[in-house]
Amino acid sequence: MRELKVLHLESTDVCQLACPACARETDLEFNKAQKNHLTVDQIQQHFSIDQVAKLNKMFMCGDYGDPAAGRHTLEIYRWFRSINPDVVLGMNTNGALQNVDWWQELAVIMNQPQDYVVFSIDGLEDTNHIYRVGCNWSKLMTNAQAFIQAGGSAHWDMLVYRHNQHQVDAAEQLARDMRFTWFRAKVSKRPFVNQLGFPVGWIDPRENTGPIRCHALEEQSIYIDAQGRVSPCCWLGNRQSNFVTDFEMIKATWATDNPDPVCKRSCSTVANKTKFDTQWQREIQLC
Repeated sequence: MRELKVLHLESTDVCQLACPACARETDLEFNKAQKNHLTVDQIQQHFSIDQVAKLNKMFMCGDYGDPAAGRHTLEIYRWFRSINPDVVLGMNTNGALQNVDWWQELAVIMNQPQDYVVFSIDGLEDTNHIYRVGCNWSKLMTNAQAFIQAGGSAHWDMLVYRHNQHQVDAAEQLARDMRFTWFRAKVSKRPFVNQLGFPVGWIDPRENTGPIRCHALEEQSIYIDAQGRVSPCCWLGNRQSNFVTDFEMIKATWATDNPDPVCKRSCSTVANKTKFDTQWQREIQLC
């Protein structure tokens, strides 16, 4: 086990949405009926109290689920905060789950200056649901406002498509009015399925072709999925069969003509820059 600074958790593989490019919809091996919820006990099977106490950051995102759907999400955040009062806590969510009380409680737990929740909001009321299929706009706005008013730092992240690119400025202004901390916009690296159109004038985040510069190694991170399995990162863990646990085997492919396709897609470089260095085409701190 390499020295860790960042821990990435998938607290559940449950989500109420049907985003067309999400692994929930594209992975034919994924069984939506088998609902997994990560527990503190499962985390403790892999990481000691001492390791948790030394972490710089713990965040929840995942491959198949939304952290706000996790049965034990708040309990996990409380546990990390109790062990490591200074750890940065983060979350990525569609925002339209749970109720005001839940989001207010989360804001109380996320009480450090760098703690945050990323609300993935792809447009305004008339467009967000086109990719975030099934998202309740009113519930999303109510929850985000409750989190912000309770003291939480909220980031608005927007995927830009042809159907919503005309709303980027308006979305930024709404984020500003609601007192979001950040507004960011980018083009999705996932396939443009179901007639999702590429936005005119935006940069294509196409696959790079240079050497692998591993994001997980650089930030010293590791990933636990909703079943409690450990993988080097969420991209390598984004599969039901052949779940990757052997990092050395993956790393060995980097020096060959055929590096692991997941690593090539996620962490290959151009001019020593990966997609992580250049992903945000608009990034503005609002307050």
